[in-house]
Amino acid sequence: MLSVNVKIGRKPLTLRVAVVGSGPAGSSAAETLAKAGIETYLIERKLDNAKPCGGAIPLCMVSEFDLPPEIIDRRVRKMKMISPSNREVDINLVNEEEYIGMCRREVLDGFLRNRAAKLGATLINATVHKLDIPTNNTDPYTIHYVDHNEGGAQGIAKTLKVDLVIGADGANSRIAKEMDAGDYNYAIAFQERIRLPADKMAYYNDMAEMYVGNDVSTDFYAWIFPKYDHVAVGTGTMQVNKASIKQLQAGIRARATEKLAGGQIIKVEAHPIPEHPRPRRVVGRIALVGDAAGYVTKSSGEGIYFAAKSGRMCAETIVEVSNSGARIPTEKELKLYLKRWDKKYGLTYKVLDILQTVFYRSDATREAFVEMCDDMDVQRLTFDSYLYKTVVPANPITQLKITAKTIASLLRGNALAP
Repeated sequence: MLSVNVKIGRKPLTLRVAVVGSGPAGSSAAETLAKAGIETYLIERKLDNAKPCGGAIPLCMVSEFDLPPEIIDRRVRKMKMISPSNREVDINLVNEEEYIGMCRREVLDGFLRNRAAKLGATLINATVHKLDIPTNNTDPYTIHYVDHNEGGAQGIAKTLKVDLVIGADGANSRIAKEMDAGDYNYAIAFQERIRLPADKMAYYNDMAEMYVGNDVSTDFYAWIFPKYDHVAVGTGTMQVNKASIKQLQAGIRARATEKLAGGQIIKVEAHPIPEHPRPRRVVGRIALVGDAAGYVTKSSGEGIYFAAKSGRMCAETIVEVSNSGARIPTEKELKLYLKRWDKKYGLTYKVLDILQTVFYRSDATREAFVEMCDDMDVQRLTFDSYLYKTVVPANPITQLKITAKTIASLLRGNALAP
């Protein structure tokens, strides 16, 4: 009689992935992994975290990430670009169904985090302190963390063993430090949340404002963005000392004195913003996404959509190369995420970097920039690329017109002078 040995109860490998940080990048990654049946741990230090952020999201993110209406505080259809000389250019969306979504990060982040947890991700309220990195391609990573669900504010020290780690823990990423991802230059976003009287708030019902000038930002712009019951008034700058930031914030408050009259500051926030991607974003079986990777665009300072998109793309790659969690991916396989990311968005980052270098270097170039924004061809091209994240090339005649108008604006403002 033929004898056959059968091993009872043996299960295929179930990949274990820890996602550190539950902002849009981390939660989107965790959601994608959990949906695929991969054992997912989502670690967040502050569950009530409200990152200082303008909170603007493009229209395509609402549908692409299935965001419910209550996530959006305001639907902005009108914007004012305000030059150093206080020249105002109105930029209005023509189609009624189009808008720029304004949200509070504590609301958006909480929704995405809770959705990931409902889909199967294990949410851990904890601070990560250390990561033990294995010496081979199969042994697990050991995450050392303090669990805040137990032991009060001090928490209880614990460890977690996983096969892959996704660092989504922001510009000051602990995971980036542990994997020696390298440093990057960063700017500071500073903003005050101001509750306005009803008549002043009515002005910002569907209106956002962007101010440029050395008095409000030497290398970026300042903003007034409407939220549910207040406005966010802030500035971005690479001058990271407190005195300079305080002076620039005073600049935006001075420019908008009448519009903010009677307002009450309800919160003050500040946070670093990466200026370019880190030198290394995948090392071994660790990948960085969102701000931890450095995915904030120059010129516009946009980070929310790109954070969520990078988290999802990274997770989709993990699901693909691991056969839905049946095997442990290699570093080379994980770097497929980077190739896809750079191919899809690399040019966008380069173009916006050039725009910031050209138009934000002096008040003369900023005047030219605002003048250029008064052109309908420029507005349409800009909004299409922002709202839908697809740069639709203008026809040759329109492209020539835009180029000619750009050069003319720079010349009129003496912006091409050395």
